[in-house]
Amino acid sequence: MAQLYFYYSAMNAGKSTSLLQSAYNYRERGMHVEIFTAALDNRYEIGKVTSRIGLQADAQLYRQEDNLFEAIYALHREHPLDCVFIDEAQFLSQIQVRQLVEVVDELDVPVLAYGLRTDFLGETFEGSHYLLAWADKLSELKTVCHCGRKASFVVRLDEEGQAVTTGDQVQIGGNDRYESMCRKHFKQLVWDKAAV
Repeated sequence: MAQLYFYYSAMNAGKSTSLLQSAYNYRERGMHVEIFTAALDNRYEIGKVTSRIGLQADAQLYRQEDNLFEAIYALHREHPLDCVFIDEAQFLSQIQVRQLVEVVDELDVPVLAYGLRTDFLGETFEGSHYLLAWADKLSELKTVCHCGRKASFVVRLDEEGQAVTTGDQVQIGGNDRYESMCRKHFKQLVWDKAAV
């Protein structure tokens, strides 16, 4: 029986690397998979999932207005899918998470979604919120803060390397704009600063 999985973490925990490795494992066994990634994340090549260690694979792009059930169903009719992978799953809408639930329940195709749990203010993204609520299996991928503790939060940095406490929830960036931190350091840089 297929299930919906959500692998979540702060940045730099290896989410894309894990996704690419899992997709490779399926393909190595002769199974058919599709990878989807958010169209708005254009840091690397468009239509690719790329990890910081250099692995990459082609991917279908999804936008907020796309119906993922219809897109996956069309691909599944062409060639039955053994698994669907979703990168940058925090950018999914509530409706798209429901559509992934339908892929699992109606098409009996497992869906493995990978994404951030929270934004730079410690708030859940819409996609993450509903994946945490509706996924069959949750798994945290771990990374570390500069102090050595487990990093569960992401701090957005300005051009001078200072923590940002206001702004749009979504701003695409990498290590130049974000740093993963433990709750203690996140609180000092974001919550305490925002309260001033």
